[in-house]
Amino acid sequence: MENVGIYKPPQKNNAIVDEVSDRFHVNLSNDDLEVTQSAQEKLYEIISQSDEDVSAIRIYIGGGGCGGLSYGMTFTDQKSDFDTMLSFEGFSIYVDVVALNYLRGAQIDYIQETGRERFVFNNVFAETGGTGACGGCSAAGGGCA
Repeated sequence: MENVGIYKPPQKNNAIVDEVSDRFHVNLSNDDLEVTQSAQEKLYEIISQSDEDVSAIRIYIGGGGCGGLSYGMTFTDQKSDFDTMLSFEGFSIYVDVVALNYLRGAQIDYIQETGRERFVFNNVFAETGGTGACGGCSAAGGGCA
C-alpha cells in the first residue's frame, strides 16, 4: 500500500447529525463484517510497516452502475461520527454507515496464490440482495443505455 494518502473524514457540525449518530451501533460484529484471520494478519503487517502514524484502515465503496461497486481500503488516522468500527489486535477497521449498507454480511479475505496476493471482498450484497451490476443494460453488447 505504497503512496496511499491518509483520509480525513468530515466531522459533524449540527444537531441533526447528533440524532443520526444515535441511530446506529458504533461497534460492529463478525455478523456485520467478517475479516478472516489471514486478512487480519496481513492488515496488521501493512499497518505496522507503514511510515505513516496510523492505527486504522478505512473500508470504502465507489462506483456503481453497470460495472458494479468497487471496494477498497486506505489508511486513516481519524474516526468520524459516521463510522462504525471493528477492533483487532494492533489496529481497527472503520466503515462509514453508507458503505456498511453495501458491506453488511460480507467477508474480507486475503488470498495468496503463486505470483499473486490480494484482498477479496466475498459475499458483498449478502443482506441487501443483488449482484452489483445492472441486469437490463446489455453491457456485453456495448454498455448501458
